[in-house]
Order: sequence, then C-alpha cells, then structure tokens
Amino acid sequence: MITIDTTIYVNVANQTYSYVPLGESCEFKLKMDSDKAKIFEHLFLQLNSLEFHNLVRAHLPYIPYHLDEENDEIDTRLKKLYALIHEFGDENTKQFVEQLPYFH
Repeated sequence: MITIDTTIYVNVANQTYSYVPLGESCEFKLKMDSDKAKIFEHLFLQLNSLEFHNLVRAHLPYIPYHLDEENDEIDTRLKKLYALIHEFGDENTKQFVEQLPYFH
C-alpha cells in the first residue's frame, strides 16, 4: 500500500484534526502519512472518554483528584499526542513541544 505525505491541521485544545484548514485556528500544521493521521482521531476519542469519566468522578468526593488513575491516563494520551506533533512538525513546532513539561 502506498501512503502519501499529506498536511493535517491539529487543534489539541479542541481535540480536532482536519485535512483542510477550518475556520477555527489550528495549533499545529503537520506533514505525515494519511494512515498515521488517524492516530489523532483515536487519541482524541480516548481523551474525550477519559474526560467524561473525570466529570463523573468529580461528583464522588471519596476519590481524591490526585489519586485518580484516569488523570494519569489523560496525561499519557497528551504525551502521545505531543510526541506525534513533535515527530511530524516543523522546527518551530519541535522547539515548542520541547519546552512542554510532557516532553521531558
């Protein structure tokens, strides 16, 4: 199967990616195989699900926030997102990601 480098536009804050620049501002412009771009969809779906569970957990006072494993899972997904962004971004993007606490 032949894969072609394509440009995707990623917005981590809104948990979206697109093959065309949309009206909302994109945070990152990446060049990658279209097959690999689908990883963003999977990670964003996982983040969305974990954040919903966090919303439910927030109403259960007997589970302290800092002991909630789902918070660690969210951090793990964010690390994966920024690792992909770092790998397929331009030099400015790489420098930005390298300054994030998730990178270290």
